[in-house]
Amino acid sequence: MRAFPIALGSLMLAWSFACLAQQAAPERPGDPAQSPDATEIIRKSLARDMVNFERLKNYTYHQRDEERAYDKQGKLKKKESQTYEVLILGGHDYERLIAKDDQPLPEKDVRKEQAKLDQEAEHRAHESEADKAKIEKQRLEERKFLDEVPQAFAFRLLGEDEVSGKPAWVIQADPRRDYKAKDRRAKLITKLHGKVWIDKNEYQWVKVEAEASDTVSFGLGLLRIEPGATVRFEQTRVNDEVWLPASAKIYANAKVAIFKNFHSEIDITFQDYKKFQSDSHLVISAAQ
Repeated sequence: MRAFPIALGSLMLAWSFACLAQQAAPERPGDPAQSPDATEIIRKSLARDMVNFERLKNYTYHQRDEERAYDKQGKLKKKESQTYEVLILGGHDYERLIAKDDQPLPEKDVRKEQAKLDQEAEHRAHESEADKAKIEKQRLEERKFLDEVPQAFAFRLLGEDEVSGKPAWVIQADPRRDYKAKDRRAKLITKLHGKVWIDKNEYQWVKVEAEASDTVSFGLGLLRIEPGATVRFEQTRVNDEVWLPASAKIYANAKVAIFKNFHSEIDITFQDYKKFQSDSHLVISAAQ
């Protein structure tokens, strides 16, 4: 199950999950009689991305992925979930499987996951400075596509809404047909269109609703997401210092290679955020 959320996530969550906005002193939106420029709002929100991007490295959390697969008649064929504990290990994140279908892992699987964790911890403890620099470079490359967002989309301010009791701008985002994306991820997101809710006081991306307007292929075409696939994404304020993902809902008609069509729904939830101190000792119990 893990492969499908990751593949689809790189298409849709790339646009929303990575577009976190920096917590900063609230800014006044300006004269309410004047309509703010939608592209400028987007630019400001993206310019504040880096601080949240960095602060995410300081948090551990739980991520639960649930996938539901349906046949052509709409009958549920499969439902399964996996829950991961995302840890800070050697300065960057590590996912440890802790539950399947909301049930604790069998003891043998707990030991297996612990052995994998111990092995990875040992490996990361001996990483050279060059290795660490390479990993950090790769991490930064993952968000480089965001630089293309203001040019890749035409933004239009639709109005205002209230999200979690706070005012937010609602902005329509449509890909520019004449834009030639440079980054691979940018090419993917230019096949999306949708709406973005941005907090007026903090320029945070609080909600996204997007839809695929074209077929998108992954893995040399082995997985194809059909037009009409949709995603809803929300994030929340944590510790009064950072905005982090709260949930994502993905609905897709997809084709695996050329043989099998299926309809799938994926719910991803993020919870139990805890700040990880650099001087903390990571202690994980084998009893789950």
